[in-house]
Amino acid sequence: MSNPFTQGNYAPVRQEHTCTDLAVVGEIPDHLDGRYLRNGPNPISEIDPDTYNWFMGDGMVHGIRLRDGKAEWYRNRWVRSPAAAKALGEPPRPQNPRAGLGAVGANTNVIGHAGRTLALVEGGATNYELTDELDTIGPCDFNGTLPGGYTAHPKRDPETGELHAVSYFFGRGNTVQYSVIGADGRARRTVDVTVTGSPMMHDFSLTENHVVFYDLPVTFDARQAVQGTVAAWLRRPAQLVMSALIGRIRVPDPITARMGSRIPANRRFPYRWNPGYPARIGVMPRNGGSRDVRWFEVGACYVFHPLNAYETEDGIVLEVVRHSKVFDAELHGPTEGSPTLDRWTVDLKRGRVREERLDDRTQEFPRVDERLVGKRHRYGYSVGDDTLFKHDMTTGKAETRSFGEGNQVGEFVFEPRTPDAGEDDGILMGLRFTAAEQRSDLLLLDAETLETVAEVQLPDRVPNGFHGNWVHAEN
Repeated sequence: MSNPFTQGNYAPVRQEHTCTDLAVVGEIPDHLDGRYLRNGPNPISEIDPDTYNWFMGDGMVHGIRLRDGKAEWYRNRWVRSPAAAKALGEPPRPQNPRAGLGAVGANTNVIGHAGRTLALVEGGATNYELTDELDTIGPCDFNGTLPGGYTAHPKRDPETGELHAVSYFFGRGNTVQYSVIGADGRARRTVDVTVTGSPMMHDFSLTENHVVFYDLPVTFDARQAVQGTVAAWLRRPAQLVMSALIGRIRVPDPITARMGSRIPANRRFPYRWNPGYPARIGVMPRNGGSRDVRWFEVGACYVFHPLNAYETEDGIVLEVVRHSKVFDAELHGPTEGSPTLDRWTVDLKRGRVREERLDDRTQEFPRVDERLVGKRHRYGYSVGDDTLFKHDMTTGKAETRSFGEGNQVGEFVFEPRTPDAGEDDGILMGLRFTAAEQRSDLLLLDAETLETVAEVQLPDRVPNGFHGNWVHAEN
């Protein structure tokens, strides 16, 4: 069977570019002063289509610098993990074993925080600090305050500027870690939270007073993990040892670090659908601990990305993109079933969750105005192949902008016109790939009308990837 994640615009690009004075169609708003950044998998070495999973490719960060109505530059750079540096014939960057496993490049998200540009990944792997021009500086462990990897999906508190996160890693046993990174870039709080086993907890939700955990049935699979990582005659013993440890006790960091250094970059994806694992969500006060978490059952499913969450008089509303199943029969990527936009209303008084469908059209990568993270909002944005969705949570309606056959769009992010502008008063930014030209553009859309304000023409295509953000020049 062919692997769709090695073909078309999933295929890697082979060149790093530094291009200046980019061509622009339309006019870039003067208030945009910063960088649009996007991260995603881009394998350097040859990959085996039979075993390659989209989540496992070397990280490549793409960036476009906008200032004074101009597109000053485009750069794309591989994140120099040890494997990436070796494949590129470069000396390795200084490493820090306390920063996490180095086998997988930081390929999932890229943010600005405390004056740093950070390429992020999950699962206990190493995150990397980059220069403003996207060259790799080295591993990031937040000044030694948060060892052992981080997450791809921190949430920034719009009031304090702190980063809240939930991190998972198979070596943690049956715990995940909630952390708070201050505006100064240092961890000020960590809490280990007990879960059912060893889940892949890709994202979480944050409200003004609570943290929400998604403990869902995609879990670490020891059999998958040892395939291709040890000699054939050792696989069964290794699988038995890992099965005995993972999800039960915490594996010491020095052991997991050595394990990670021996795992090839093109290893099999070590997480899989687990029908015997209970599906539930946990609600914890921000200042609480593991014993304060209240757990609520939900229907079996998987959530990569929530849109937003907010509190009501009786509980919490969660708006999520729900997958009925992932990584069961198809291990190359999340292609089983059509992800939909759903709402889960957690009734804290009655101890139950009401699940409802908001939009049954296939969509992913939901985003909200970042000023309203954890608060009641009106608008949300998501994408489905060639279509951008703008959801109005007040009316229940959704506007769409189709970009036509032969085009694909990625995640769009919202940037307000001014810091105190209305929720719908600003620019949506995202990448469009045009198959006919084998090239990508950065689209700037009016958030109210979804009409194009400007197109920044890039010199090459940006492969289908994951997440990005607008990073202000003052960050």
